[in-house]
Amino acid sequence: MGKHIHILGVCGTAMAAIAALAKSQGWTVTGSDTGVYPPMSDYLTDLGIAIAPFDVANLESPPDLCIIGNALSRGNVEVEAILDRGLTYCSGPQFVGDHILPNRHAIVVAGTHGKTTTSSLLAYVLDVAGTAPGFLIGGVPEDFGGGARLGTGHAFVLEGDEYDTAFFDKRSKFLHYHARTLILNNLEYDHADIFPDLEAIKSQFHHLVRTVPASGTIIANADEPHVSDVLNRGCWTPVITFSRYGNEQAEWQWETVAEDGSAFRLYRYNEVVIEVEWGMIGVHNVANACAVAAAATALAVDIGTIANAFTTFSGIRRRMTLVGEAVGIKVFDDFAHHPTAIQGMVSAAKAAMRRHGSDGKLWVIVEPRSNTMRTRIHQEQLPGCFDSADEIVFLPPSCRNLQPGQVLDVGAVCAAINNKGMGGRAHLMADTSAIIAYICQHGRAGDEVLILSNGDFDGIHQGLLDALLLVDGSNSP
Repeated sequence: MGKHIHILGVCGTAMAAIAALAKSQGWTVTGSDTGVYPPMSDYLTDLGIAIAPFDVANLESPPDLCIIGNALSRGNVEVEAILDRGLTYCSGPQFVGDHILPNRHAIVVAGTHGKTTTSSLLAYVLDVAGTAPGFLIGGVPEDFGGGARLGTGHAFVLEGDEYDTAFFDKRSKFLHYHARTLILNNLEYDHADIFPDLEAIKSQFHHLVRTVPASGTIIANADEPHVSDVLNRGCWTPVITFSRYGNEQAEWQWETVAEDGSAFRLYRYNEVVIEVEWGMIGVHNVANACAVAAAATALAVDIGTIANAFTTFSGIRRRMTLVGEAVGIKVFDDFAHHPTAIQGMVSAAKAAMRRHGSDGKLWVIVEPRSNTMRTRIHQEQLPGCFDSADEIVFLPPSCRNLQPGQVLDVGAVCAAINNKGMGGRAHLMADTSAIIAYICQHGRAGDEVLILSNGDFDGIHQGLLDALLLVDGSNSP
């Protein structure tokens, strides 16, 4: 039997992926967590990794190594036992850097938005190219069925999160990954619970740039001034730039052919090299594809292979995922929880409805759940994110660990939306039951419901589908 590794917070997307990698290396893996829900719980079950509640009993046969997730802190019973007993521990990113990445070419995708999609797409392109890459992604790419694979090739693709590493290591996670190829997609203020301002985030990104060797490559978004600022602080690595079409100084440029981003073309040195239709939507995803094309060509993948991979890419679970359809109403799930991501996804969803000739309403249901979204950091930005939506419904944010004046004023957000002269289309509702009842009463065949949350949202997706079927059944003759 291999060495025993025990993972605290194993149901986090990144930690579940690390559990899969460790098992592939021959470790015996156990894990503990609370508040378990799909898709990560299903993913771990399929891997044969048992999930136990936090309990000191989980450490009675001392593991060879404990990995402590960044959601854990002092006071957790297992954390206290590990410290008291002097057990060997590390963070998840440190484990990856020390045990997974030696002798691999680390390709790190960093940025405020698009990390999961870009890293998934790049891993898929490399896989189609026959390079058998490894990867560690904070989501579930549909083409792979899981967010991690050890791989047999030299390349290893990582979603480079800027969030801090652990309660005992306040560096950003991506600093542990030793990037040789680095994609810098974008940079905005986020993670208000750990970063006081944008400058603090830029400092972490600059530390990341300082670790990329001169023999490596940086793929940078030339449309993003904060990315340019980070590079201007010092860069020792060749940089390949990409941008929206029109910036002739960028080596790569992108342009949408369809309004919803379902068709696009890419330019290299101002000449069209790729023009495809694919199964993704969103202008932001076209920019992600351009970054992937730039990185893949730098890794010696030919243009034809890249284009073919784009057309067959299946997407990522919880990224505009169709959960189901009832009485002609489609219910979609998406992870967007930052104003830029929300605006991009809402506009793409409405554009896709227009492309398909739908005259139904687009409903957008929002759970302000992340530590940043629950605060007033984006209070002024949020009202402008929903111009493409027909009906918007918010759940009240949790005030956990926040003072009353710090909590997002959802009522004011709804009022600002409604004051834009488009009627009373934004609503604040007390709970998921009220939201489901409202949609059942006012929804019609042809409508689409886009549910935005970075959590399970109290099972609203299936709950809504079930309720719609019940209402339809009660109306049947």
